[in-house]
Amino acid sequence: MQPWVWIIVALVVVAVVSLVYWYSQQQKTRQLRQRFGSEYDHSVEKMGGERRAQEELQARTERVEHLQLRPLSPEDRQRFGDSWQSVQATFVDDPARATKEADALVTEVMRVRGYPTSDFEQRAADISVEHPAVVEHYRAAYAIARRSERGEGTTEDLRQALVHYRALFQDLLETGSAQGPAQEREEARDDRVWHKAA
Repeated sequence: MQPWVWIIVALVVVAVVSLVYWYSQQQKTRQLRQRFGSEYDHSVEKMGGERRAQEELQARTERVEHLQLRPLSPEDRQRFGDSWQSVQATFVDDPARATKEADALVTEVMRVRGYPTSDFEQRAADISVEHPAVVEHYRAAYAIARRSERGEGTTEDLRQALVHYRALFQDLLETGSAQGPAQEREEARDDRVWHKAA
């Protein structure tokens, strides 16, 4: 066989391998984008590139797969739901305290669900794997709560923090909008109360 034939064969093999690699990378990117949503873009920005972001998101996924996550018992769900109602009632008279209590309550729900709770950044990363749609709510609420501790932020800021905490809280309780119109009416009532407090 002529040398030029071997060269062509080698080039074809390289082209095929490159195409397969490119396709697999595209599939990986698509799957991660689909799974993490806006958290994918957040990670790309934070990590400074897609490749590093993908490695980080994959590492998060593998870490969370090894956690002993569990659903809440009906008793825990009821107990936490009652605690949340208390937090919302506190907001009318003491928005800063209510925000602090909401942060502690969300952290406690995470602990009971099986998430490590020692470090905020790690908590947010872990939450993003199973709850990617609400992790930005968590970051926003946490940032407002920290500003409030420094004496910064308005009552409206604190109301927004509570709304953000509620989004994650409901997702962790696995209620979401599953309770239907009654739950939506209750949330609308809560929002009216918070606006009056502001």
